[in-house]
Amino acid sequence: MGIKGLLWFVTNACPGASTVVNLKEMAENQRSCYPGFPPVIVVDAMSCLRQWYTPESWVCGGQWQEYLSNLDTFIDTFTAAGIKLVFYFDGVVEQKKRDEWVKRRLRNNKEIAKIFQFIKTNKQQPGRQMFYIPSGLATFTRFALKSRGQEVICSLREADYEVATYGLQNNCMGILGEDTDYLIYDTSPYFSINKLCLDRLETVMFSRQNLCSRLGLHITDLPLFACLLGTDIVPESAVEGFRNQWVASFCAKSHRSDKRTNTILAVANYISKISRSYDSLMVLEEMLPLGSDKSILAKGIESYLLLEQQSPWLPCDGSHSPAASVKQEMPLSLDQEIFQIAKEQHVRAESYMVYNVLSSGEVECSNTLEDEYDTELPGQAHVYCLARQHIYSVLLESGRDLHGAYPSVKEWFVCAGNSLQQPDLVQPRQLPGGSPSLRTLWLSRGPQAEKQRCCTFLACFQLQGVAEDLQALKAPATAVCSLLIYLALQLAQIDSRAVQLGSLFIRGLSVLIMGNSACGFPFRMDDLMPWHLFDGKLFQEKYQQAHRGWSLPELLEGNESWLSEFQNLMSLIFKVCSAKGRTIQSRQRENGFVPERRERGGASCFQNPGRIPSHPYHHPNRGCPWRGPQAPAFSSEFQIPGSGYRSRRQPLRGQRFQHAPRWSR
Repeated sequence: MGIKGLLWFVTNACPGASTVVNLKEMAENQRSCYPGFPPVIVVDAMSCLRQWYTPESWVCGGQWQEYLSNLDTFIDTFTAAGIKLVFYFDGVVEQKKRDEWVKRRLRNNKEIAKIFQFIKTNKQQPGRQMFYIPSGLATFTRFALKSRGQEVICSLREADYEVATYGLQNNCMGILGEDTDYLIYDTSPYFSINKLCLDRLETVMFSRQNLCSRLGLHITDLPLFACLLGTDIVPESAVEGFRNQWVASFCAKSHRSDKRTNTILAVANYISKISRSYDSLMVLEEMLPLGSDKSILAKGIESYLLLEQQSPWLPCDGSHSPAASVKQEMPLSLDQEIFQIAKEQHVRAESYMVYNVLSSGEVECSNTLEDEYDTELPGQAHVYCLARQHIYSVLLESGRDLHGAYPSVKEWFVCAGNSLQQPDLVQPRQLPGGSPSLRTLWLSRGPQAEKQRCCTFLACFQLQGVAEDLQALKAPATAVCSLLIYLALQLAQIDSRAVQLGSLFIRGLSVLIMGNSACGFPFRMDDLMPWHLFDGKLFQEKYQQAHRGWSLPELLEGNESWLSEFQNLMSLIFKVCSAKGRTIQSRQRENGFVPERRERGGASCFQNPGRIPSHPYHHPNRGCPWRGPQAPAFSSEFQIPGSGYRSRRQPLRGQRFQHAPRWSR
């Protein structure tokens, strides 16, 4: 993110470009200058996630209650200082930045591989220097902030552009984030989240005016300056050839030894010596390598121009104005009212992925903490593909052609073996019996409409046959059971690392909220949030205890109420799986666990896998109990969900590809 080398330069070689400020004092000054208008800081939330997540455990899915507490402290501190916060999240990935998005995801894969290697070698979580944010953190943070009464906006284009625009148009006190692009935009002051001391409300403020003074440039020169250093749109490889020539020439005269400083100053020196005009830019573009896009510098400059801003480096005919670069929407939904509702819900961060499907038919999912070398468990992209296909069919019902075929959805899902050279084309799958229109799901009212929304939601996860049982539970329990039943139907054996299972569960919750959004919100979003359902550290602890042979009462700490509820829900899960011909199997992992305390008493929960303690399932609205299954002795043939989803998994070097992995086909 941002401009390579610029943060180091403004911090170490540009006096006055970075200064420590007190945000509370700045807010008081702003109130005195603009009485009646509360000071506002617009927050680039995506660049703040690493600073917000400080709980001890992070590899096993996240400690969500502790994370919520951190967010509360953050919000309360600014509120006490009279500062309003507006949070922005990335809502789309623009095509012009797709290549850079892919590069970063592939780099992240290497970091995740190192994390798993460390865990296997050391049997413990890596230190903070290897920290990687828990899967789904960005998705659920937006809902967490909304539940705290905060204003949250999901972008319709690149988030940093909308953040800069909001700051400028609303006379914001500043922008809080960690992206040197905010030094290039001509907008509000830029504050560092990494340098924020929350107790004192002090941080570092970067000054673009002082930066320009040091470089001998005008503020309107900064976009070209950024492009010649390399940005998300202008790759460094396109400009490094002739940039290196300027650096060599500059170094011969300046006698400075620091390469980073020389690079920054050499680029600025070159810009300051040429005419500030479009003709000069065209001369520069002719120096780009053969085969490259000759208009790439103009596109890069244009990406930094906010509404009504112009650049002396671009033509005056408006062909490169910010308005000209706005992509025309060509929604897949033929119902414009429904599309407008989806758009508004997206901007208000009330839904998940729905607008992306309806607007462009293209979605993405970033990295998940998954072990690419553990072929016993398919990645979350594969596991949840069938559910996504059903959800796509609900969303794109009105987009079917004359032959009844749905438009394909382009998926950029990071998973093992996927080079992300192109998206996967995923074909929506119609629900059994078809699905109602979005107009019916979203706009109808009354008990029958509520029932239809819930049944459609459950059908997306192949649970329409047990809708009555699931609806009788409290909403969070319905969410957990729905997800666990779906996973039990997809996986014949549960035998994987706690880290990946935790990530798999959390990613499943994001699919639940996607289905909830598509089906007109049959459940409150808050009931599907991980802080009501999951704790990674506790999960890791119970996972290890189970593999060490602890009995069920021991795992539930002797709490009779928990035991009764667990057995009731587990019986329901077994009931559904048995009815669908699925045998839940489990086996104890031997590697990495130290058998201990076998003398504790009570049978190990692994001594009879596929069987739970005999305990009747009580439907809350029925007087007659149903007794749980006694280790069903049959198993159905199963195909990996989503025939339209091609597997990316490749055999490891030196190994034969296993055509029959332990989840049955």
